[in-house]
Amino acid sequence: MQRFVDLCPEQETPFLLMDRAALQSRVEDFLMHAKDCGVFYAVKANSDPQIVLLVANAGMGFEISSTAELDLLLNLGVDPKKIITSNPIKTPGFIEKMYQHGGRQFVFDSVTEAEKIAKLAPGSDVVVRLTVENLESSWPLTDKFGVGPEEAATLLLQSRDLGLNPAGVTFHVGSQCEGVLSWHAALERAADVWRQVAEGGVNLKLLNIGGGFPAHHGVDAPSVEAIYDIVFKRVAELFPSDIVLEAEPGRALVADSGALVGSVVGKAGRDGENWLYLDVGVFNGLMESVGNIPYIFTPLEKNGSETVKWVVAGPSCDSFDVVAKDIALPDMAVGDKVLITPGGAYTTAYASTFNGVRIPSVVLA
Repeated sequence: MQRFVDLCPEQETPFLLMDRAALQSRVEDFLMHAKDCGVFYAVKANSDPQIVLLVANAGMGFEISSTAELDLLLNLGVDPKKIITSNPIKTPGFIEKMYQHGGRQFVFDSVTEAEKIAKLAPGSDVVVRLTVENLESSWPLTDKFGVGPEEAATLLLQSRDLGLNPAGVTFHVGSQCEGVLSWHAALERAADVWRQVAEGGVNLKLLNIGGGFPAHHGVDAPSVEAIYDIVFKRVAELFPSDIVLEAEPGRALVADSGALVGSVVGKAGRDGENWLYLDVGVFNGLMESVGNIPYIFTPLEKNGSETVKWVVAGPSCDSFDVVAKDIALPDMAVGDKVLITPGGAYTTAYASTFNGVRIPSVVLA
């Protein structure tokens, strides 16, 4: 935390302060522990061009889901060979542009998507999205995408009839996965698909373990090294030795390297509660708070050691704009600054100008 205090510039809030050295170290740590597993940064976590360039210069690849993200990477000079997509539902224009730039690997979880890929990106490798348990994740991702093992195997085998190449399996244990059991279960479920497809005469080659690597949202969480160790051990036990592995970290790469810096814009006492209003809230940076993702609030000014409990809210006129309750902070004055951590992931990426509020600028220091 002191590092952010030392780096914090004097400028208009809100802004996202990214620690360049910490981010560089985190990227290098991921690449070191990944061994032969390809690492593709999930651009959706934080698409600021400064961050993308730092990640690219370290040699990491990128995972994207849209034409806008593809354009961002191409305009920054990223090699198209370092770009993959794992969204099971893609716009036709995005598929066409990926294919135009050499993309030959697409994820799907339905016959309709397979037909779309076959038409717009003929002969491509296809990877099926498998549903897995998200019980240890703070932000589950199980409802919108994915199919069970039997349907996954069927879809892969059916894709041959469309002129596609059934290549592998992908899954996601849920964003901010704070345990290791989900990884065990997911790998066993993927191995089941592998066996079923082999019985149908197809040998798969690719296993994409998605994201889910956690940041430090006020809880103990498994390290990158610990997760990779578990994955590599189980993969060696369950899959052929020539398997190709991919991972798509997002939050774990950038979250802990950033702090949102906001200012107190108001205070009130209401029904026995102390309310603290900041210039950054649900709509312009802290949207994940609606899914109970916790943040740590640290005042920059020293206003005494005694604390009281606050309801922390954002600046908009919408009563939905409440970030957290029962937050212990000292008495604060209008204009005092607050560090909000971890702030590097899914803050500016989600932010909007609803009600005229400012989207935080990004400072890489």
